[in-house]
Amino acid sequence: MVNIRDLDPSASPLDYYGFELRRLREDAKLKQGQLGEIIYCTGSLIGQIETARKVPTRDFSERLDAALGADGHFSRLVGLVLRSQLPTWFQAYAQMEAKAAFISTFQSQLVYGLLQTKAYAKALLTVEYPDGANEVVAARMERQRILAREVPPVLLVVLDEALLHRNVGGREVMGEQLAHLLTLVDRPWIQIQVLPFSAGEHSGMTGSFTLLRFEGDPDLFYTESYDSGRMTANPPVIRERSVGYARLQAAALSPEESALLIARVMEERYGHQCGPDGRAVA
Repeated sequence: MVNIRDLDPSASPLDYYGFELRRLREDAKLKQGQLGEIIYCTGSLIGQIETARKVPTRDFSERLDAALGADGHFSRLVGLVLRSQLPTWFQAYAQMEAKAAFISTFQSQLVYGLLQTKAYAKALLTVEYPDGANEVVAARMERQRILAREVPPVLLVVLDEALLHRNVGGREVMGEQLAHLLTLVDRPWIQIQVLPFSAGEHSGMTGSFTLLRFEGDPDLFYTESYDSGRMTANPPVIRERSVGYARLQAAALSPEESALLIARVMEERYGHQCGPDGRAVA
């Protein structure tokens, strides 16, 4: 068992979080079980987080702040902790994604991470992380918080029709995922288009990619392979992929037509009911 006093708080965000939890709990003169009773969890869970053996959630962190009078300390820390659970090669992109003012992405295989439901993300990530999927899923859900900002990034998404038909997690999971996409189509900062099979060959056939635009910083192009990601601000690459993305948007269905197609696939393939306007029915 790890001794909390042996933890190096500078070793990782998770170690620092555990160190701070133990410090503030002891300052409050509370035992692990006593704190657990206050925030509705077990003392064992408190101990696991204090020894960096368990990753805290945002809800846990908010309850900690309230119980210990920490003034948002743990709510701020948990974002760093969850980001550190992402694959090392992906963390740099996640950091830049969180700073972007405009995100333009083409996805040929999977729903873009910012638009995934928790169940869809878990079905995907369990394949690669069978023993640690919950932590990586939590990190992916944390990424989505940028869409809830007062001024969120503009998000332009082109999805290949093929991914609507790829049954990830089963009929219920896929139905809920497509229904979730339909709940986003009225958000003013989000535009979702589907590139239909009928488009034939297109400028995204080499694979998924994302363009990030910033206020005052150079644009970035990002793409990834099995276990690595590549980002570049090379102007010729940005120019070429920007033109390629514009062509994908032109070849894709309009946002309204895309919503109707998503609704039709959701109903016909996954058995989720739609209303007369093509939207999901609760």
